[in-house]
Formats: sequence, structure tokens, C-alpha cells
Amino acid sequence: MTPITEVEGRRLSLSNLDKVLYPATGTTKGEVLHYYAATAAAAILPHLRDRPASFLRYPDGPGGQLFFTKNPPPGTPDWVRTTPVPRSEDPGARQVVVQDLASLMWAANLVVEFHTPQWRAEAPEMADRMVFDLDPGSPATVVQCCSVALWLRERLAADGLSAYGKTSGSKGLHLLVPVEPTPSAEVSAYAKRLAMEAESALPELALHRMKRALRPGKVFVDFSQNSASKTTATPYTLRARTEPTVSAPVTWAEIEGCRSPEALVFRAENMAGRLERYGELLGPLLDPEQARPLPPDSP
Repeated sequence: MTPITEVEGRRLSLSNLDKVLYPATGTTKGEVLHYYAATAAAAILPHLRDRPASFLRYPDGPGGQLFFTKNPPPGTPDWVRTTPVPRSEDPGARQVVVQDLASLMWAANLVVEFHTPQWRAEAPEMADRMVFDLDPGSPATVVQCCSVALWLRERLAADGLSAYGKTSGSKGLHLLVPVEPTPSAEVSAYAKRLAMEAESALPELALHRMKRALRPGKVFVDFSQNSASKTTATPYTLRARTEPTVSAPVTWAEIEGCRSPEALVFRAENMAGRLERYGELLGPLLDPEQARPLPPDSP
């Protein structure tokens, strides 16, 4: 029998709570739902709110079938907000917007990673944040990503911009930058320019091209997620990895001091303590007063 619970006045059917989703740690679906309800809700919702969400679903765990969807899943309740997101192949397309705890728990029950674009539903293709996805090619690790992140922090600061870090929840690091609402194409062009500068300044370490043959031992500075059609793992989302790792905000002191990949691996059980200790490290991304314009010489 599927348990029925009420969340903020909405009735939800929560299924298969004893199902083990992460065999490496024995983490069950019920524990995943508890993470979102008890630990992550207050932190993740401000990053989800007003942004069309995409879902990477892994209902049988990371070792099972994974599928990425932008469309509202079948059976989406009528009280879950959706917003028009026209696409060339589907002018009438809509996407879910996770606005509240009930919507969050409904989506979490589907077993998903949360992914969001750099723009809000009310202003499509006007980015209010910029992202650099630092992805290491083996044998490089997040340690090398941190070195590239430190260079990018200084380069962005020279243009009056502030960067904030989070783990990808996988192998790499994400840098997020609050910007005044700017056409996504302009943000992408600026981010590409900085990625190219990083490769020039750190030729043994950084790479701005995705060419696989060039990747080993280097950090790919992926600027492509600034495209209006692309998304990034939402802060605090669980990832479909072997263990229940989280895309977790980190301090610059942690980035500066990173000497081993394990130093920047955070699991669901670590997050309550981190939130208590550090609070919302990505708070500036949520404060319009912290947004800054791109430099006027940007393409």
C-alpha cells in the first residue's frame, strides 16, 4: 500500500520508501525524501523557484536506467506550476517550476536530479547568473579544478564580478556568478572569452575545447551551460552517482586548501552540519543587490 502524506495541504503518494537507491551506502528512497524534506528544502527551493526545471530521473538507482526530461512527467498534478518554454521542435512546450515544498517532494518522489537554467521563467533567455563547469579529465581531479577556479576568481574580480563555488556532486566544480539580467548569448560570449583566457594563462592545466583527445590531465572549462537552452545541476541536488553525493556549496578556503579529491565530496548526511556551520554560501546569487553588469567591452 502506497503511503499518503499531506504536504502544505497537498496530498502526496510516496512510493517504495524502503527501496535501496544507492547500494554502495544502503541509502533508501525514504532517506532521499527525508534529505529533501528535512535538510535541503529551505536551501534548494530558492534556487529552484521561478526557474523551469529539468529532471534526470533514476527510479532504479544510479545503476539502472537514467533518462533526462524537460517535459512535465505523466501524471503531474494540476497544482504543480508549469511555464511555457517554447522550443523549435515543440512551440507549445511547458516545464515544471518547483515553487514550494509540496512540488519539491512530488518531484523528489520521482527520484530525480534537479537541473535549472541560468534564467528565470518570467524573463526567458535573460541570464541572472553565469556558470563555469570545471570538469577534470583523468588523471586530473577536483584538485586541479580548484587551481583553475582560483584563476577564474581573480579574472572575474578584475571585471568587478564575484564568483561562488559548489561541487558538481560528481568529479568537478561549478563556479556561479550573479549578473544583472543579460541576454544569454552575451553571457555565453563573455564566459567563452574567459575560458579561452584560462587556457592561454594555464596551458598545462586548462582547456576550453571539448575535444576528447585533449582532455586527459586537464580541466575543461565548460562555458556552454550559459546557453539559454542548457541547464546546470541545481545547488543542493542529489546526484545519480554510486553514493548519494550532493552538489554542495563550498567556501573559497576549502577550494584554496583542497589537496585531495575526497576533501570536496559531500553526501546527503553531511549537509545538515554544513548548513548549520556555514549557512547559505550561495546567498549572493539570491540577492539582486549583489548582481553586477558584465564589463562594457564584452561582445
